[in-house]
Amino acid sequence: MFRRQTSGSVICTSCGVLVGVNDDQCYNCGRRNPGLWGFAPALRALGGDMGFVPFVIGACAVLYVLSLVASQGQIGMGGLFSLLSPSQRALFLFGASGSIPVFALDRWWTVLSAGWLHGGALHILFNMMWVRQLAPATADLYGPGRMVIIYTTAGVAGFALSSFAGAFVPNILFLRGGQFTVGASASIFGLLGALVHYGRRGGSRMVGSEALSYALMLGVFGFIMPGVDNYAHAGGFGGGWLAARVLDPLKPERIDHIAIAVVCLAATLLAVVVSAVTGFVLLAG
Repeated sequence: MFRRQTSGSVICTSCGVLVGVNDDQCYNCGRRNPGLWGFAPALRALGGDMGFVPFVIGACAVLYVLSLVASQGQIGMGGLFSLLSPSQRALFLFGASGSIPVFALDRWWTVLSAGWLHGGALHILFNMMWVRQLAPATADLYGPGRMVIIYTTAGVAGFALSSFAGAFVPNILFLRGGQFTVGASASIFGLLGALVHYGRRGGSRMVGSEALSYALMLGVFGFIMPGVDNYAHAGGFGGGWLAARVLDPLKPERIDHIAIAVVCLAATLLAVVVSAVTGFVLLAG
């Protein structure tokens, strides 16, 4: 599957036109090294998002199961939205964010790890459905590398804002900062923010307006339902919009965007590992 192509033509990973596998630059969109050293066909076989969606779903599912196991029988079985919820101790262990982990315990890296953890069966189900719908669409417009950057940046921005609000901002009606907070919804709102920017930038007004309507719908839902981290949603949307503005969807994706995306995923994995290692030490002490 990952065999390198050394001759002939390949499809440019940015604009989709045929280019030579060894061409230095795409004649259509200007992307440098459009054949990715001959690995472009293998990467395209993973899909337009280069396998990011199944990776997210798989990683989140594994961490959800591990958090249930680490709960040691203290699994929530109450209401519909708390069904099969891991214990707070288990979520803390694997990298929950919020004002207590970030500011009280100096676990600042949890703004990276918290987006891959979930607080219940319906929580992970709905979030993964949104990832499955929005990530490929964002990758089609920005490229898979920039989509991962937006996804990661939005998660960091969302949990940073929520943690800050939980520590320093008084509760205002439905706006409450998170003491402990998890979930992929901050990154999901970031993808919506990127799609809104795409519409405003001139790519497609229809895409932008539809994404904005989704964001407003989910935002209203967040104010109606108890326990929703609205600060994380707002921070994620803003972080995704700003990242999309910097990355500019109307310019071709560059090879360094894919490299930065790999760094983002590696940093996230490291954050989960560090959380687990240091969490065991704290809880054991």
